[in-house]
Amino acid sequence: MFGGVFGGSQKPAGQAAPGGMGGGMGQAQMDPNAQLAAAEQEMEMVTDMFARLGDLCYKKCLIQRYSDEELTKAESVCTDRCVAKYFQVNRD
Repeated sequence: MFGGVFGGSQKPAGQAAPGGMGGGMGQAQMDPNAQLAAAEQEMEMVTDMFARLGDLCYKKCLIQRYSDEELTKAESVCTDRCVAKYFQVNRD
């Protein structure tokens, strides 16, 4: 889903998806307007995913009463696991 940005693609090194943002031969054949539209769409997808991820893990892991400016060990571990699980579930 987000392989172009996060490297989550299951393809061997050097093989970009046709027409993708990987810089392969398909990109050279695309119209510049189509390239821009594809880049804008991918940026919107990444922004949306980041917002959903932040909201989900914030609600799940962070204590709503701030007693310290730093994350607690439990909050940090929970957030790390939340992000890892999110990417595991939402990969291609």
